[in-house]
Amino acid sequence: MTDLTLTTFDWVPEMPRGFVRDLRVRWALEEAALPYRVASVPFGDRSAAHFAHQPFGQVPWLTDGDISIFESGAILLHLGERSAALMPTDPRGRNEAIKWMFAALNSVEMASLPWSLLKFMGEAGDTPAWKFLDGFLKLRLKHMEPVLAGREWLAGPFSVADILMSDVLRLVDHFDGLTEHPACRAYVARATGRPAFAKARADQMAHFAAADAARSA
Repeated sequence: MTDLTLTTFDWVPEMPRGFVRDLRVRWALEEAALPYRVASVPFGDRSAAHFAHQPFGQVPWLTDGDISIFESGAILLHLGERSAALMPTDPRGRNEAIKWMFAALNSVEMASLPWSLLKFMGEAGDTPAWKFLDGFLKLRLKHMEPVLAGREWLAGPFSVADILMSDVLRLVDHFDGLTEHPACRAYVARATGRPAFAKARADQMAHFAAADAARSA
């Protein structure tokens, strides 16, 4: 029996499916071929036990024996330290991977997530807020474009840095935000073309589809 348990919601509405962040963890676990099981917590009724593991009432979290880890970046860093398939073992490569993990979360996703939320809500348009966020994201993408044009992966071999960065950019691409950034778009295509991503996404979609069936039974 595995000591790794990934916890996600039992169900979510249609729109976020395929983008719920347990997918990042599933992807890493599949890349590393680490055995794990999936547990669920209610989407609509978040208990004290849920908040004990994830103080913001979000998902995912991962338990590894008696260790409980929340935030997808922290989980991926933990898994990277467990598997050479996810993190370079040499100090220079490890440093590169960690830097780009933080860049994905703090520099790119900080710009991309508010932009994506406005897109989702249909608020993209001729407003000062939209113009600011659109310009902010485009500036981040402008700097990512030459980086991704010059390398296949961020830290040498594929790593947790690529799981995070490509997943952040994948949401932008979902809303056609990479049309002027071909290297970013090609990078997302390379990453999501990996069998481990396909397995992770299919498993997440099947998880929520099973919840639909249970709710309608």
